Amino acid sequence: MINKNELKYIQSFAHKKHWAEESVFILEGPKMMEELMASEWVIRQAYATKDWIQAQPFKPHYVTEVADFELDKMTQLQKANQVLALVEKKQGNVPFNLKGKLTLLLDGIQDPGNLGTIIRTADWFGLDQIIVSADTASCYNPKVIQSTMGSILRVEVLVADLAELIQSSKLPIYGAVLEGKSIQSITLAKEGILVIGNESKGIRSPLLAMITDPITIPKQGGAESLNAAVATGIILAKWQY
Repeated sequence: MINKNELKYIQSFAHKKHWAEESVFILEGPKMMEELMASEWVIRQAYATKDWIQAQPFKPHYVTEVADFELDKMTQLQKANQVLALVEKKQGNVPFNLKGKLTLLLDGIQDPGNLGTIIRTADWFGLDQIIVSADTASCYNPKVIQSTMGSILRVEVLVADLAELIQSSKLPIYGAVLEGKSIQSITLAKEGILVIGNESKGIRSPLLAMITDPITIPKQGGAESLNAAVATGIILAKWQY
């Protein structure tokens, strides 16, 4: 059973001011929990139904059994899904590794759903890090966490000064723009940087001037632009194959 203070604390994660300042984030659902338990992330506390606990080979020490109606009061989903965990955020700066890989840079991605989908897509194509501008949506936003479907546990999301990073790199800098070389007509280098811009404004001018290889996805229809996450997926598929 959960006490009132614990319940109030978990419910407060519905508000940005709280989840942004806390040292933990919430992860929910059996599949995400299974991946979490197999990872190196630190679980501070978890709450689960009797059915979930009985399905485990042993009861982890950090799990508190709660009734279905209690979990319903705690969840940030439309419907609670058996288990909810408080996971410690990673602290400190993780060093960038740009060698031998394609590195994704996100310039001002605002929509949490887009960011979550991009993280999930990057994971699908084997990327283990994404570097984002300071004004990109937080990877610890509850909507981002859920839309990654567990990929947040495998893909490092690092905040950096993108202009400074690009200036210090000698790698080819690909930029997804409307006016660029078609990705169908070029071969993307296996080692490079791909910049994806804001959903409505694209790549900002300072970074745009640093792009060495502007690229575009050729269109057939009348749509004005592609969703940032969709565009990322198409380009990563071309890079992969």
